[in-house]
Amino acid sequence: MADVKWIKIVTDIFDDEKVLMIETLPECDTIIVIWFKLLCLAGKKNNCGVFQMGHIPYTDEMFATIFRRPINTVRLALNTFEQFGMVEIVNNTVTIPNWEKHQSLDKLESAQAKTRQRVARHREKQKMLAESNLDCNVTCNVTVTQSNTLRNGDVTPTDKIREDKNRIDKIREEGENASNEAEARPSQIVDLFNSICVSFPSVRSISEARKKAIKARLNTYTVEQFKTMFEMAEASPFLKGSNNRNWQANFDWLIKDGNFAKVLDGNYSDNKASYGANGVVIDHSKDDLDDLF
Repeated sequence: MADVKWIKIVTDIFDDEKVLMIETLPECDTIIVIWFKLLCLAGKKNNCGVFQMGHIPYTDEMFATIFRRPINTVRLALNTFEQFGMVEIVNNTVTIPNWEKHQSLDKLESAQAKTRQRVARHREKQKMLAESNLDCNVTCNVTVTQSNTLRNGDVTPTDKIREDKNRIDKIREEGENASNEAEARPSQIVDLFNSICVSFPSVRSISEARKKAIKARLNTYTVEQFKTMFEMAEASPFLKGSNNRNWQANFDWLIKDGNFAKVLDGNYSDNKASYGANGVVIDHSKDDLDDLF
């Protein structure tokens, strides 16, 4: 999935009924600024208009921090956007239902019917992305009303639950098996590292060298394996600095081909470490560390 470098804003946006209504509210200018910030963040995340950091939905506090606005103002803005249908909350996840019209698409749809179908598929994907965070056991949070059963003829509540679970599982499976370009960008891997490896220096920029290294690893490993490797690194005292060199691993070291494999194989797990008489970790990875100095 290519990065969205710009979003489309129509010149008559301030003639839109929703914007006109917003301009009658207190702090209207700030609310409109927050709307543009929300659109830009959606473009930067490029996650189909679904606001998630990894699998964690953005909270009001996170939006307030990113937008550098008071949390009460952010909450007012989000409530206003939801009321006017500018955002939808799906399973506590903020989404922009008509996000595609703000994207930097190269061509307009040629037929109105195709546009309706595309938007319907897009919104279904948004809901599935948000729902995929749920623990979908047989007792998942799916409510089937009697009216739904009547509309669907012979479909029973059990069938409906099974159908919804299968759909969510399919979305998960497609996400795991999709191409790296479509489902795993360097920024997503960096976000995953920053959210898991909290004991390591965080990554604040993505250089071309880092992008190249991440894409090279994605040709071999899945996003789930990246997640497992980061979790094993975070659980390793040695990699976090308990070694006789006073050395600590970092993001660039972890994503090197050989180091990635060794961390994933458990070479640096706590149960494989050796300790000297004074409780100092004995360095069995000299060959791995020498190339850092």
